[in-house]
Amino acid sequence: MAGILVTTREKEGDGKVDDFSLRDLLAERAGEGLDLYARHSNPRFVQILRILGFDRQWARAEGAYLFDRNGTKFLDWLGGFGMYNVGRNNATVRRALEDLLALQTPSLPQLGLSDLPGLLAEALLQVAPASTDRVLFVNSGTEAVEAALKLARAAAGRPRVVAVENGFHGLTLGSLSVNGSPAAKAAFEPLLPGIALVPFNDLAALDAELRHEDVALFLTEPVQGQGVVLPEPGYLPAAQELCRRYGTLFGVDEVQTGFGRTGTMFAGQHWGLEPDLVTVAKSLSGGYVPVGALLLRSSVHDAVFDSLEHSTVHGSTFAPNDMAMAAGLATLAELQSHDLVAHSARLGDYLLARTRPLVEAFEVVKEVRGLGLMWAIEFGEPRRGSRAWRLLEARQPGIFAQFVIGPLFREHHILSQVAGHSINVLKGLPPLPVDESDIDWFAGALEQVLEQAQRLPRAALGFAAHAAATLPLRLRR
Repeated sequence: MAGILVTTREKEGDGKVDDFSLRDLLAERAGEGLDLYARHSNPRFVQILRILGFDRQWARAEGAYLFDRNGTKFLDWLGGFGMYNVGRNNATVRRALEDLLALQTPSLPQLGLSDLPGLLAEALLQVAPASTDRVLFVNSGTEAVEAALKLARAAAGRPRVVAVENGFHGLTLGSLSVNGSPAAKAAFEPLLPGIALVPFNDLAALDAELRHEDVALFLTEPVQGQGVVLPEPGYLPAAQELCRRYGTLFGVDEVQTGFGRTGTMFAGQHWGLEPDLVTVAKSLSGGYVPVGALLLRSSVHDAVFDSLEHSTVHGSTFAPNDMAMAAGLATLAELQSHDLVAHSARLGDYLLARTRPLVEAFEVVKEVRGLGLMWAIEFGEPRRGSRAWRLLEARQPGIFAQFVIGPLFREHHILSQVAGHSINVLKGLPPLPVDESDIDWFAGALEQVLEQAQRLPRAALGFAAHAAATLPLRLRR
């Protein structure tokens, strides 16, 4: 142990003493992270990073940017899968955490509470949909979904749950059960019983499931993260009305779309939704510490926590810890004081204006779509046909997007992601403090890369054949 984590320091008058220093440890072991992770945690993930050329040694991050050990600045178009709405290493959130540590607050007395959980619950409900008036804290988005499934079935006294095809809600057992991707679930069957999936934007299919009046919860993302699929006009309000008609609770997964991502505090506000349950997480802590919450109607909450005996029927040891609560309060303050929600709406419009012309400029671009700073570009076979495209897609569906994200990273220093398994969609979730120059950086780079990528040169065919044989190109959301 002494040779790995403990450094030896000289202290005046005391001789040699053992002391832990994170700063010294990181300096001494700089650059070893990928090899250590491959050896001790997940070698296959590290292999994917190396094949794709994403095995960069990162040194620091700030706002919408990452910096490698050579000092090269990268635009973060991935945003930690949507964690960094207020920007990486946000100073306001950092100061709140520094204050908290200096105060030595009584975090998690367990048989008791510090002030912070109640303060964050109050602040959340001030910006949440008016239909919710209780908060249950959890550690992550998937835990929020697990809580929604559990509490909804108990409150409604019904066994079934309906979710949406192509949806993503997490990778723990219950959340995976309501995921819409068969590929993500195949290795883990059997999952929870009583789950039905219906197509997104299909009200008739939803009606057919709900009319049995045995469905406790209908759960949907307002904008689907996998592919950034937008609802058709009127779909979400009509789905909510169907739930009311048949006595089903209406749940909205805002884990990725919440806290300004789509240009409103919560995406459901675009359609005036009044959900019974709302799951939130990801950016709530500014990306510093895990935190999530289930926002719900008091009638749903009280149907489960219905007595003193049942006051602890659901919870999590670390969920209302003071670091998470302080980070959440600071994040909400940062969103409001810098008007980042309105900024997301304005920059989202600018992003669409800069990138929608690519549909006409390149035959390989099928559609550009987005809401706020949740954005996607979808690729398809050129309208005049392409034998090379068909050969590549036969080997690995969705491979063309790799021809775009790879050069964006290597040549233009932009970190981006594919938007789901086996789909040709590049997705953007940049930190909300990006400005017009960042949008121009991305849009200009994208245009240059598409000029190269749509030609599908021989070298690209060779890369595709190798990648298709070695990579399950499967990234979350």
